[in-house]
Amino acid sequence: MSIRTRLTILFTAVVMVLLLLFCLAIFLLAERYRREEFYQRLEQEAYTSAELLFGRSAVSPELFKLLDKNQMTVLNQEEIIIYDQNNKLVYESGEDYLTVTPETLLRVRLEGKVRLREGRREVVGVRVSGRQQLVVFASAVDKYGFSKQQNLAFVLSVGWLVATLCVLAVGWLYAGRMLQPMQRIVARMDEITASRLNLRLETGDGRDEIAQLAQRFNDMLDRLEEAFRVQRAFVSNASHELRTPLTAITGQLEVSLLADEIPPQLRQTMQSVLDDVRELNRLTNGLLTLAGMSLDEAITGLMPVAVDELLWQVRKEVLKTRPNAAVRLDLEEGSDNAGRDPDASRFVVPANESLLRVALFNLMENGCKFSPDNQVSVQASARKGFVWLRFHNRGLAIPPADLAKIFEPFRRGSNARAVPGHGIGLSLTERIVRIHRGSITVESDEQAGTSFVLKLPTEKQF
Repeated sequence: MSIRTRLTILFTAVVMVLLLLFCLAIFLLAERYRREEFYQRLEQEAYTSAELLFGRSAVSPELFKLLDKNQMTVLNQEEIIIYDQNNKLVYESGEDYLTVTPETLLRVRLEGKVRLREGRREVVGVRVSGRQQLVVFASAVDKYGFSKQQNLAFVLSVGWLVATLCVLAVGWLYAGRMLQPMQRIVARMDEITASRLNLRLETGDGRDEIAQLAQRFNDMLDRLEEAFRVQRAFVSNASHELRTPLTAITGQLEVSLLADEIPPQLRQTMQSVLDDVRELNRLTNGLLTLAGMSLDEAITGLMPVAVDELLWQVRKEVLKTRPNAAVRLDLEEGSDNAGRDPDASRFVVPANESLLRVALFNLMENGCKFSPDNQVSVQASARKGFVWLRFHNRGLAIPPADLAKIFEPFRRGSNARAVPGHGIGLSLTERIVRIHRGSITVESDEQAGTSFVLKLPTEKQF
């Protein structure tokens, strides 16, 4: 879940709860006011009824009932019940809405005033002192009050829902606006690569926490840029200083071996030294290439490369280096002499051709080198936007413990101890594949042999 979504949900939840509490408080206060007002009206009805029926200017019960029925301000489902000092019922309005228990009657005599509620009906019992100790019960249903409360609940509910939706929309926009500096930082960071360390983040006014974070990141980039500059200088100087003497030594030994008067023993020694120098030259070139790629993994100027054509070219180079080797190429469902695939565009990938050539050469040469019959088979297929290459040889299986570390520099499996090498080729190949946004996996067992599966995207992924 994104920060924007979390902030919006949190902000909306807080405001929603506060609005809900506010609406509940309004409703409960309104309900309390309605109930108190209605109880007061019932109490007035009780005292008025006792005065009219048993006061100094008393009216007959029949006349009182007639007046009560025709009164405009009569309460809904109103009922008046009066008991004398002997708890004898002396008046009832005629409607059987309320039943008074002896316990309730006793409670009114003891407390003087009691308020009760039976469902929607609200009841007030009062003790009236005078010539007679009367107990009057007045009850009714606050029809209009309940209707107002229902309308208020509806208005508050709709208002709460609309306010919540508004807060949700405003919170989403507000969170997006607050996170815009972070989004600009992320977009700018995506542009910064090892070859573009001169780019910096925008710090704005430099007063908020995001600006301070951007400034700290810029300071870190300054240190990284200086470190990369020093490393580039070292690689450049080392490339020149190491390759020049090695090339000179190789040339001198090759020229010396052309002489006929060299004794056989000395010739053999010089040939051994020449082989060692060549191996040292290959190791140096591999290390410098690996170091150079570590400095900058961003490829510029990618060009469409036909992988099938490149495989045939690399095959010739491998056979030139290893005349006794055999390289079998299978393009889709063809054979090793099938040539170009009819739909060659399927094998075109955006790549740096020179780097991709190195990777394919290493995989093809390793397959020949580790196979007992010096044979490697390469299968190429194109599907689902990717070119798949499978390099298979029937050499000794790589132990499972070594598979996880096979692509580390100078890491060689226990099955490669008898084969000359330095453990640079696979790490260099894996780095090249990763730069091209591809993937490489290895499968190895005793029966099937070892296979390296290369996956390259046919469209630019970066």
